[in-house]
Amino acid sequence: MGDSYDGNKKVDSEEFFVGLNELHCDLTKEETQQLLQLLDTDGDGHINLDEFLVGIRGQLNDKRQAMVDKAFLKFDNDGSGQIGVADLRGVYDCSLHPKFQDGTMTEEQIFMEFLESFGDKNSDGIINRQEWNDYYSAVSSNIDNDDHFVELMQTAWKL
Repeated sequence: MGDSYDGNKKVDSEEFFVGLNELHCDLTKEETQQLLQLLDTDGDGHINLDEFLVGIRGQLNDKRQAMVDKAFLKFDNDGSGQIGVADLRGVYDCSLHPKFQDGTMTEEQIFMEFLESFGDKNSDGIINRQEWNDYYSAVSSNIDNDDHFVELMQTAWKL
């Protein structure tokens, strides 16, 4: 499942059906659609590589989840179970971003883009525990070695 036929890096239901049957899975269109709905965690009607890998590899194991939890708790300063603007402002300095320096984006626009990159699916400016875990499940699915994942988390978040 490297790419779709149309190059959008997502697989729709028809591409998924054809691909699975080319691999001799011999599923009906209905079975394929059910599988696609299960793997399509963002509900856009497609499966991207991260969704596929998380679906195949599953959720974080205990060692990885412990690091993800540790990072989350570092930013959840008020203990609300959410990471928001107040929790991350001191960590990410928008004034150093090239688009702020050249005037093409405001600090708020840059910060919201930063939040979205960490899984703010509903664009409310808050990353809840599930969004955080979903983001790191996708990251984790691309890293084979537990120790490497732990090292990346420790380095990225100074844990």
